[in-house]
Amino acid sequence: MEFGLWEKYYAEILDDFGFSRKNDEESAKLLDEILSTEGCLTLDDLSAIVGFSDKYIVFGAGPSLKEHIQLLKKEYDLRDYVLVAADGATTALIEERLVPDIVATDLDGKLDDILLANIRGANIIIHAHGDNIDKIASATSFFNNVLGTTQAQPVGNLYNFGGFTDGDRALFLSVALGASQIMLAGMDFGDIVTRYSRPNIETETARADDFKAKKLKYAEKFTQWICDNENVEVINLKE
Repeated sequence: MEFGLWEKYYAEILDDFGFSRKNDEESAKLLDEILSTEGCLTLDDLSAIVGFSDKYIVFGAGPSLKEHIQLLKKEYDLRDYVLVAADGATTALIEERLVPDIVATDLDGKLDDILLANIRGANIIIHAHGDNIDKIASATSFFNNVLGTTQAQPVGNLYNFGGFTDGDRALFLSVALGASQIMLAGMDFGDIVTRYSRPNIETETARADDFKAKKLKYAEKFTQWICDNENVEVINLKE
């Protein structure tokens, strides 16, 4: 999605959630400064790394995630796919002895598992927004093979491919990398969250609060936008 079109959706999101564009821009500036010092991937770099396939699987952190991982392990040769984990879904993959090729994260998943995935070869897409500036400052430098993104105007080393949540941003990234097919695993878009998306809950699943439920609506909306507007086959294992 071109930024000119994304900006219209972005303005809607800022208004709907009461987010601060200034805070988003400050977080993006900080991430860019860190990556300028530490080094980072470009889109071309990442494309070369995952160029072994144009078939992708994007793993969300919904209630169907574990079921879908086990199905995929049984019925597919996952070496034929680029595996993209949306933040907390990384933990479920690690539990199943799988390492994603890419993790899309705003750093609110289990950082130990994301770091472990990175050590084992995962490329990390770190997203800057106004609510995670402290984590950007404290955690970014621990990762290797990082590509930075922002939901505001791209600056310096950062990209904006479109998308709002880790899950739908992972889809937009996959499109930007040239995916011809994207399979969705654990992308439920319902009103139930899991410990993978909310590590602080005491049970395996819980009902989403109003904030999270609204975010999931946007994720579903942007996923449908990709289905309607991009030249890519999207298969949701939930359906």
